[in-house]
Amino acid sequence: MPDHITSPEIAGQIQDLYGAPLADLEAYSQDQPPGMLAALLGMHCDLAVAEQSITVHRDRLAQLVHPDRQIGGPEVSHVLDCARRLAEAVAVRDLQAKTAFAVLTSLGRVTPTPGRAASPEPAPAPVPALPASPVPAASPAPSR
Repeated sequence: MPDHITSPEIAGQIQDLYGAPLADLEAYSQDQPPGMLAALLGMHCDLAVAEQSITVHRDRLAQLVHPDRQIGGPEVSHVLDCARRLAEAVAVRDLQAKTAFAVLTSLGRVTPTPGRAASPEPAPAPVPALPASPVPAASPAPSR
């Protein structure tokens, strides 16, 4: 896996997997029971939020430690808090990216393509434009 995969790359892989634009998939999933599509879209959304949070906290930290700015007693707590929030956002981004990448790779229809959002190669297996309704699997284990 690359250092970190970005939300546009995850979006491209989701679109490749389901054969439809992300906006259409989001609209479709609203009317469906929770399933793999909803989980993938949720991971993508969480990854995008984490990336946005990194940008916000990185910019704020740069403002707080600007060379023209003096750092006194009260500002130290702001610097530390912003650095902590930045570290948390990076951890969330890394976790979401790693999880989404692993799930998409495990589905076997998306070839991991680090560095680009969507692969131009066709999927090896035909994929319906929108997923079918999930069928509950019969459990061989007796229920309690």
